[in-house]
Amino acid sequence: MLPIVLLVALLTVSVAALLVAPALARSGRAASIAFFCPDYDGSGVVDAADVSLIAAHWATASDDQRFDLDRDGWVTVIDVMQVAGRWQEACPPGSACPFFPADNIWNTRVDTLPLAPRSSAYVAAIGVNRGLHPDFGAGLWDGGPIGIPFVAVPTDQPLAQIVFDYEDESDPGPYPIPTDAPIEGGPDSDGDRHILVLRNGDCRLFETWYTWPTPDGSWQAGSGAVFDLTSHALRPAGWTSSDAAGLPILPGLVRYEEVASGYIDHALRFTAPQTQRAYVWPARHYASSNTDPNLPPMGQRFRLRADFDISGFSATNQVILTALKQYGMILADNGSAWYLSGIPDERWDNDDLHALRNGVRGADFQAVDVSMLMLHPDSGQAATPAP
Repeated sequence: MLPIVLLVALLTVSVAALLVAPALARSGRAASIAFFCPDYDGSGVVDAADVSLIAAHWATASDDQRFDLDRDGWVTVIDVMQVAGRWQEACPPGSACPFFPADNIWNTRVDTLPLAPRSSAYVAAIGVNRGLHPDFGAGLWDGGPIGIPFVAVPTDQPLAQIVFDYEDESDPGPYPIPTDAPIEGGPDSDGDRHILVLRNGDCRLFETWYTWPTPDGSWQAGSGAVFDLTSHALRPAGWTSSDAAGLPILPGLVRYEEVASGYIDHALRFTAPQTQRAYVWPARHYASSNTDPNLPPMGQRFRLRADFDISGFSATNQVILTALKQYGMILADNGSAWYLSGIPDERWDNDDLHALRNGVRGADFQAVDVSMLMLHPDSGQAATPAP
């Protein structure tokens, strides 16, 4: 039990937070903080346990953005106030973890960066007249949910044994995969069958490819990878993950809650039919035998042209298109042309999403050179781009 003095202090802070926290939440990187929900224990709501947890970090130096919400390098009363001010707020699954630090390449804008030397060739190889295809939505397609689902689990989620076909490039198990974990394409799918599990508390992301349950409660998968979402660490050079490029999947998915908040502040994931036998930072792996330099390499970043007019699109689609202008998208796997990945959700309007397919073409994109942002080839930390 918390000491009485600390309980009184927290109550005082909570009252003050009700008045000032909304204003604080709009300061700094407002959208990122607004989408973050401090449900540290994964209970589904912000409660006493969460306030107690951040209070335990009070007056300590920290660069952990889960606790240092105002990004001043310390956990102060202002950070505690922000958590207390969201008392009993319901939190979407996965919203208690950062998807890598704020200065990670996934979270870095690319709208001021120069074009890649072969930008036009890369776009042509994917298809100048092919439409942007949101590969997510509501309802079912061919018996499975539309998109790549994920599940958030508590820190004490039981671990399950898992065997990998490609164990030499997989992080060994066991993994905290629930017996009813959602599988991409549904339980009867014969596609990629990704499983994405985000563990609350330590913010570890467990991702597997071509995943099948076994009668004894264990799992069989093609490959698997574990990511620390509070770290800049990349996979070993040359290693795949559950994605061809050796990158995580979840951080690049379009999420309904983010779009509803009005802002996406990270790169998105997409696929292309043909790729080069090469990869560029932050990717770690290629998935092709074709050495044609006019094919895009894995990890290549693309952005929507700055002069592309988004005013005729819905508010939902404008959020996605703005993100594609500012943060762009990363080529992560072989697949259909300009297929943009997202999480299935019954709140998506499929007809509205189809407007992207009809209104945005490959010719509206540019390949971007992000190499000047790399601080170390084995780290996802990025330099601040020039204005």
